[in-house]
Amino acid sequence: MSKHFIQLSDLGEGGIVQVLDSADHFLETRGMLEHPRPLVGKSIALVFQKASTRTRMSLEIAVTELGGHPVVLTGSGSQLGRGEPIRDTARVLGRMVHGITFRTFAHSELMEMVNYAGVPVLNALTDAGHPMQILADLQTVRRKLGRLDRLKYCWLGDGNNMANSWIEAAGLLQLELALACPEGYDPDPDAVALARERGGSVTVFRRPEEAAEGADVVSTDVFTSMGQEAESAARLAAFAGYELNEVLLSKASPKSIVLHCLPAHRGEEISEAVLEGPHSVVWDEAEARLHTSKALFAWAFGV
Repeated sequence: MSKHFIQLSDLGEGGIVQVLDSADHFLETRGMLEHPRPLVGKSIALVFQKASTRTRMSLEIAVTELGGHPVVLTGSGSQLGRGEPIRDTARVLGRMVHGITFRTFAHSELMEMVNYAGVPVLNALTDAGHPMQILADLQTVRRKLGRLDRLKYCWLGDGNNMANSWIEAAGLLQLELALACPEGYDPDPDAVALARERGGSVTVFRRPEEAAEGADVVSTDVFTSMGQEAESAARLAAFAGYELNEVLLSKASPKSIVLHCLPAHRGEEISEAVLEGPHSVVWDEAEARLHTSKALFAWAFGV
């Protein structure tokens, strides 16, 4: 049975841990005969309205190593870039491929793809959430710290799509999550309320030092995302004091790890010393995108 992956809750009860277990298996068996190949005979469309490095690389390699055929479509290299409605593209793709990943801007565009494609659609990022990245982050945390529970997670910066997906994960896994966001850049309040209803401990602070206090996992992202370039000056002013540097990291646990989904703007949201320092696991985190993508494809196609 094939399934859509729109948000983390689509994985079902216990699904996050099952996908992480699967991702560990894909990591540990890469290049070996026992490495599963559930996409043999299947073509997967990888559709990018937003530019990408890690998402494109991980998905294209994942499909290939799972035995499938990746077909990459970018906005500039397809009729989407000339204004073809997503529903038209979706219906054509659905008649030719076995599944679709879609990286786009508005969440409504992803849902239009879902509603018209007729094949499994996986969310490779929207302005509302980035669940694929959170799975890679969680795999990295578990492999580095040995567990997901009984840890304090800290998010520094914009209450953006990454923050929203961290909040969803906190609710589903009953995690302790502290977010530091300047006024006017808070995460989705409905996402916060739902996470709390599910048993997660989610707190929003204004001072990054408070959020980072005693944290085991400290995560951040760019202050200005794709499509927000016109807001860059205002955002840099609003996020003054939110840089994840050595002083701020000293508030966290001495054994803390640092995450960043990349690309990183050194000297803005994170310092060179922290990004390249002993607490940083961002390169393992980037690699995890490959293994968790494989696990998601296996889940989506019922393997």
